[in-house]
Amino acid sequence: MAEMTKTAEASEEVKPRSVRVVLMALMIAMLLAMLDNMIIGTAMPTIVGELGGLEHLSWVVTAYTLATAASTPIWGKIGDMYGRKGSFLTSIVIFLIGSALSGMAQDMGQLIGFRAIQGLGAGGLMVGVMAIIGDLIPPRERGKYQGMMAGVMALAMIGGPLVGGTITDHMGWRWSFYINLPLGAVALAMVTAVLHLPKKKAQGKIDYLGAALLTIAITSTVLVTTWGGTEYAWGSGEVIGLIIVGIVSIAAFLYVETKAAEPVMPLHIFRSRNFTLMSVIGFLVGFAMFGGVLYLPLFQQSVQGASATNSGLLLLPMLLSMMVVSLIAGRITTSSGKYKVFPIVGGALMVVGLFLLATMDTGTTRLMSGVYMAVLGAGLGFLMQITMLVAQNSVDMKDMGVASSSATLFRTLGGSFGVALMGSLFTSQVTDTMTERLGPEAAAKAGSAQLDAASLAKLPEAMRDAYQHAVAAGTHSAFLLGAAIAVLGFAAAWFVKEVPLRGAGPAQAAGGGEGSEGGEGKAAPAPQESIAH
Repeated sequence: MAEMTKTAEASEEVKPRSVRVVLMALMIAMLLAMLDNMIIGTAMPTIVGELGGLEHLSWVVTAYTLATAASTPIWGKIGDMYGRKGSFLTSIVIFLIGSALSGMAQDMGQLIGFRAIQGLGAGGLMVGVMAIIGDLIPPRERGKYQGMMAGVMALAMIGGPLVGGTITDHMGWRWSFYINLPLGAVALAMVTAVLHLPKKKAQGKIDYLGAALLTIAITSTVLVTTWGGTEYAWGSGEVIGLIIVGIVSIAAFLYVETKAAEPVMPLHIFRSRNFTLMSVIGFLVGFAMFGGVLYLPLFQQSVQGASATNSGLLLLPMLLSMMVVSLIAGRITTSSGKYKVFPIVGGALMVVGLFLLATMDTGTTRLMSGVYMAVLGAGLGFLMQITMLVAQNSVDMKDMGVASSSATLFRTLGGSFGVALMGSLFTSQVTDTMTERLGPEAAAKAGSAQLDAASLAKLPEAMRDAYQHAVAAGTHSAFLLGAAIAVLGFAAAWFVKEVPLRGAGPAQAAGGGEGSEGGEGKAAPAPQESIAH
C-alpha cells in the first residue's frame, strides 16, 4: 500500500510538468497557424514581384482561408472518432508539407494550390489545440492557461508583420514559409514524445456526404463575403448564385445530419442553450476582432501618418489589454468557478470600445485611439477564451472535438462577415466623401492611391486632406456597424446559464442545482487522461 501511495505521489509530481511540456508544444502549433497569414501579408509584394500574377493575388490568402474554414469541422470529428493525438499530428504534417511546397512554388498557380494544402493542415491545428486542452484540463482549471493562449495571439499579431518584413528583406520571401518547418518539427517531436491519450475506435463511418455539403456551404459563404462588393457587385449573378448554393447546401446538410450515424456536426450539441449562445457570441467576437485588426492600422496609417512597417505595433494597446484581462478572467474563473459575469462585462466593453473607435476623426490623437483600443481589447479579453471554455463545458467529452471545431468555425465565419460588411461600408463611405469634397474625377484619382503615409504625402494638400477625412468617415461607419452588431452579443450574454464547470470538486458539485439543460446541469468528473514521458 505504501508503495502504491508513493507511485501515485510521483505521478502527481510528474503530471504538472508533463502538462506544461504538452501545452508548450500546443502553443507552438497554435502560433504556427496564427503567425502564417501575418508573416505572408508583408511578403506578398515581393512574392508578386518575383512570381507575377498580380490578378490572382487575393487567392493566395483566400485559398488558405477557405481550406482552413472548410476543414475545421472535419478535423474536429476525426479527432472525436479516431483519437485526438493522431489527427493533430497529421494536421501538423500536412501544414508543414504545404509550407515546404509553398516555399518552392515557381508560379502563382502553384503557390495558390500549395497554400490550400497548408490551409487544410491549419484547420486541424487550432481545433487540435483547443480539443486536446479540453481533454487534458478540466474547465475549472483551464482558466489558468487563458493568458498563455491570449499571449500567443498577441505575439502572432504584433510579431508577424515585423518578422515577415525582416525575413523577406534579409533571407527572401521563400523563408516566410520555410520558417514554419523548424517550429513545426519541434511541436511534432514534443507532442509525439509527451502526449499520450487513450486510443479510440470509431463506432461508425465518417459522414462523407455531410462533410461535403458542409464544405460547399462554408466555401460559398466565405466566397460571398470575400467577393461581394469587391470582385463582384452584391447584386451580381455570381454573388447571388453563391448565396443560393450556400442556402441549398446548408438545408441539405441539416437534413443529412439528422440521418447520419456519426454526423460531422451533431445537431444535438445545439440543444444546449449555453453552447448555442457561445457560438453566437463567438461569431460576433470574430466580427469585431477581425474588423478592428483590419481597420485600426489603416486609420492610423492614413489619418495619423503612422508607418506601415510597424503596423503590428499599432495594435499593441488592444492586444496587451486583451492578454492581461484574459489572464485575470481565467484566474478568477479557476478560483471561483464563476464565469457568467465575464461575457456580460466583455460584451458591454466591446460595444463601448467599438463606439469610441467610431468617434475617431482627423483630430484624434494616437494616445486617445490607444485608449479606445484598450477598451475594445479588454472586452475581447473577457470573451475570447471564455466562449471556448463554456462551449466545451456544455457538451459531453465524446463531442469535445466537434464542440471545439464548431466554436472555432463560427468565430472564423464571424471574421469573414465582419471584414466583408465593414469593408463594403468603409469603401462606400470613402467614395461618397471623396466625391462630395473633390468631385468624381479627382476622387477617382486620389482613390487609386495606396492607403499609407508615403503615398498620401505625394498628393496635393487639398486632396490629401479630403482623403484623410474620407478615411475617417469610412472608419466611423465601419466601427459604428461593429458596435451595433456587438449589442447582439451583449444581449445574448445575459441568457448564459451559470453551469458548474467540470472538475470543480465537491464544493461545486454541491452547488449544481441550477437546473439541467442538455446535460449541462451536472458537474461531470474531470476527464481521465494519461500524460507521461
